Amino acid sequence: MPETQATTADLIAAYVDTHPKSREAFERANRVLPGGITHDSRALTPFLPYIDRASGARKWDIDGHEYVDYAMGHGALLLGHAHPAVVEAVRRQVALGTHLGANHLLEIEWAERICAMVPGVEMVRFTSSGTEATLLALRLARAATGRSKIVKFRGHFHGWHDAVMPGQAPPWDEVPEGVPAAVARETIVVPQDAAALDAALAAEPDVAAVILEPSGASSGTLPVPPGFLKDVRRVTAERGVYLVFDEVISGFRWAPGGVQEISGVTADLVTMAKILAGGLPGGAVGGRRDLLEPIGIPRGNRRKIQHPGTYNANPLSASAGIACLDLIRDGRAQAHAADTAAALRRGLNTVLASLGVRGAVYGEASSFHVAFDRAITPGDPASARALPQETLKQQRGLRPAGPLTVAMLTRGVHLFGLGGFTSIAHGQEDVDRTVDAFEHALREIGSWLPD
Repeated sequence: MPETQATTADLIAAYVDTHPKSREAFERANRVLPGGITHDSRALTPFLPYIDRASGARKWDIDGHEYVDYAMGHGALLLGHAHPAVVEAVRRQVALGTHLGANHLLEIEWAERICAMVPGVEMVRFTSSGTEATLLALRLARAATGRSKIVKFRGHFHGWHDAVMPGQAPPWDEVPEGVPAAVARETIVVPQDAAALDAALAAEPDVAAVILEPSGASSGTLPVPPGFLKDVRRVTAERGVYLVFDEVISGFRWAPGGVQEISGVTADLVTMAKILAGGLPGGAVGGRRDLLEPIGIPRGNRRKIQHPGTYNANPLSASAGIACLDLIRDGRAQAHAADTAAALRRGLNTVLASLGVRGAVYGEASSFHVAFDRAITPGDPASARALPQETLKQQRGLRPAGPLTVAMLTRGVHLFGLGGFTSIAHGQEDVDRTVDAFEHALREIGSWLPD
């Protein structure tokens, strides 16, 4: 690789100099926002740009720079930014009322579409976020079984409530800050392995549910092995434990019916958000009627499960969600975005191979992940997928992550961590621009890359 490498100080100084308004905004933010940010994933040295507007696959910051965007609303924007149908639906509804304080037809229409699209969904309960959805799903399972414990897999992300915080990142057995040890003990964390799950359920009879991302941890950062989902479904059924699929990211993105549609494996409950609400705040739990009915009218000797929520199925989110689901229900949007992501992965791997960089890009559907490690064959995604779970999960914290993000931003590309999502708005021009930026960025940060 030619010696065109910059030092950390040079890279950051050049970025700061060309983003003076974002720098000023970040200084203001630090006075009123913890860390100057509103989401952990937006932490970056020196700072992420402050965005002024977005359209399609592009966005523009307050300093006037244009970016090809792969954050895509943290995966919520399969249609791209400001899709006209979603904008019109929200514009129309905001004039009719943003919170009606009563029932409305949009909540029924939204739920009907979900039931029609997602396998195994007989009823739906709306929430305001994915975190709320996984919280509710686990409460439903505990109420149905009378048991208190849950099992989750190492590295799988299900939001930030106490029950799902353990095991999100190494060390897997560490009790997260602010989570009571007694609460953490109710969560059993196991490796992403069906045999390990079976052993854990055999040893602990007080488990109500198993929850996992069927795409693999962190939207496929830790890919699931072949047959894994079927094995998990078999084990949970044999052990009498409910299975919860967290499809907050993969739902409606991997396919109109999510990973359940592709795999043919149906969970007892499925959690959804992001694309569900067309990019507005919104989440939901769907699944078996007998598990969801106690939220409304209890049957037999079961008590009602309490679940309020001021903004559940609010008409703005419902209108955006309906508009979005109507556009993606036939699968063409998912296929287009997946084809673009595949082309992007091929292009980025070609660059890694040509430069001899020990890294690779892998992913499923319309997602992609970049990994660096001495054990990777340059540009070979199979060797990246074969890395230990701890190595894949910690990629965002490794030395190349920050410099690569800054170098790509300097060249007009915004990655989401070390990867991102495509949408129907992304096309070949975006792919070409990204691949070119990637090559120049790797040359610039060569000293941070594994030998």
